[in-house]
Amino acid sequence: MGGDWTRRPEGGGRFALWMIRSIARYGGRGVARPLLWPITLYFFLKRGPERRASRAYLARVLDRRPHAGDVMRHIHTFASTILDRVFLLSGRLRRFDVDIHGLESLHAQIDLGRGVLLFGSHLGSFDVLRVLARERPDVKVRVVLDKGHNPAITQLLDALNPEIARSVIDAGQDGPSIVLAIKQAADEGALVALLVDRARAGESAIEAPFLGGHARFPVAPWVIATMLGTPVSLAFGLYRGGRAYELSFEPFSDGLAADRQHRQALLHECVQRYAARLEHHARRAPYNWFNFFDFWHADDASPSPPRVRAARRDAAAHGG
Repeated sequence: MGGDWTRRPEGGGRFALWMIRSIARYGGRGVARPLLWPITLYFFLKRGPERRASRAYLARVLDRRPHAGDVMRHIHTFASTILDRVFLLSGRLRRFDVDIHGLESLHAQIDLGRGVLLFGSHLGSFDVLRVLARERPDVKVRVVLDKGHNPAITQLLDALNPEIARSVIDAGQDGPSIVLAIKQAADEGALVALLVDRARAGESAIEAPFLGGHARFPVAPWVIATMLGTPVSLAFGLYRGGRAYELSFEPFSDGLAADRQHRQALLHECVQRYAARLEHHARRAPYNWFNFFDFWHADDASPSPPRVRAARRDAAAHGG
């Protein structure tokens, strides 16, 4: 499989996602939850590359040799968040107990009136940030998503909540178009949510220490942040079992800015800080890591120092 996550098919594909949706909608969460174990067993037996990637990651984060039960728990945690996505995107937020941290700091950034870039990851559930609709119904949330790489998720979203589906910013656009769309949303005071932990093969990236090794993180989201000067906050939605989630917001910057001479150093600093926070939360909730590929070898070629001009061209490549 290597480190190119874009070559892997969507987990489960259209049939599995629609099956989960149907069971959840007509049978309820209580009926659907027990079915996650057979689904987990199927993926454990049939998806060898993901199973091996899980073992490799767990060995790093647990600081011991993982056993089959650890890998099963890892897959089951992922399946649980996929099931809960049906309810979260349908607006049935009160089914869940969400412990929120850092909301006051996020409100302070929102009240600056310049929008907020909300940087998340494939650690836990990014969908749980929909509870913000309960806390700040006046604020729009715009999610950046590569519709071309996630057709099953896109169709599921269209069926569950067409209003949210219409608000998605397509990361498959060219760089200038996506930057313009993000700027327009930020100018309207929206929260623009991006997943910023995966670098595509060949994309401009910066290496940072991460879980005992060095991993590549995309530079394009940080370039966009410096171009727009929009406040940046980090978001981590960790699944804690049952109906429980923990949603943490961490203010990162009220506006990144640097002249041409110092921009490269600023980008390196941002990625290093982000990777450190991602590692912190991964160790707090190790089974919430949903990057089922070789995260530490994302490109066979040795990465060269990223250039801002190249990163601008790659700006469309940071979607979930």
